[in-house]
Amino acid sequence: SEADAGEKQPLYWVAPMDPNYRRDEPGKSPMGMDLVPVYEDEQGAGDSPGTVKISPTVVNNLGVRTDFARIAPLENTIQTVGYVGYNEDKIVHMHPRVEGWVDALYVSTAGESVTKGQKVYGIYSPQLVSAQEEYLLAKKRNNPALIKAARLRLQSLHMPKEALLQLDSRNEVMQSVTFYAPQSGVLEHLKIRHGFYVEPGTTLMSIASLEEVWVEAEVFEHQVDLIEEGLGVTMSVGYLPGRQWQGKLDYSYPSLDETTRALRVRLRFENSERLLKPNMFANVTIEAKPSLPVVLVPRNAVIRTGVQDRVVLALGDGYFKSIEVKLGRMNREFIEI
Repeated sequence: SEADAGEKQPLYWVAPMDPNYRRDEPGKSPMGMDLVPVYEDEQGAGDSPGTVKISPTVVNNLGVRTDFARIAPLENTIQTVGYVGYNEDKIVHMHPRVEGWVDALYVSTAGESVTKGQKVYGIYSPQLVSAQEEYLLAKKRNNPALIKAARLRLQSLHMPKEALLQLDSRNEVMQSVTFYAPQSGVLEHLKIRHGFYVEPGTTLMSIASLEEVWVEAEVFEHQVDLIEEGLGVTMSVGYLPGRQWQGKLDYSYPSLDETTRALRVRLRFENSERLLKPNMFANVTIEAKPSLPVVLVPRNAVIRTGVQDRVVLALGDGYFKSIEVKLGRMNREFIEI
């Protein structure tokens, strides 16, 4: 038709990402993309090396979208996952300072809640019996120096205050001495049963506090320079999807994992309601420090080939040019150029 005759014919077809790849007919580029037609045009924009003109129909059919590059700080948020754990600063391990036999046990299983001052176990120890006898003998002789030395020995053997008060008031040796929980929390470990023989170095039980929890998480190697101690952290857990916890990044470990090439970080969260429990899976957002103002482009505008990174500049009037770029940091929306 006359309309068809009046239309300009393409001079050649070119690969969108490589202006040196030209063909005399439509086809595919080495990257598998459709070749785009280049038309003869008297405007100067088309004279720039590597610039191609694409007809509005082709632009529309390809769904080409454009956006502005900008100069702004890159707001960095790190999305990662982790596991809730005990605050290891607040774990108390109970060890005896004497040899003896456990003749009373007032807790039964690991994970059980205990309160500060609660009875946890009783022990019969010949050492404690002997130390009590020495103390009562010193009291009977009314020798202040001996009384002080015998009392210090009982304290060095971890004789509980309650037992010392009872010894002072009754003046009778206790064959079995009861020990009490030094803090409230849960039994992380319980390694004794009634009748066990124990000695110094034996870990009887461990009591962990749940007032504050640690979360161990990992960040990728390229994100390491974005983090520092004290950064704000937001966390959510699966069983309470509508609830978020605010905490802080407490510590970055000194080395990367040799297999995953990730850096472990430790996060702290207040847990006075005790809703967070050890080994819960957590989704974590770390509010990393922002960069200085840099050139940013939308993340989906960057074409990454594995050999080089490129963006396509929209020069206006249907002209486009593919250029190689060097990438910097990135977040979920933008990449630094």
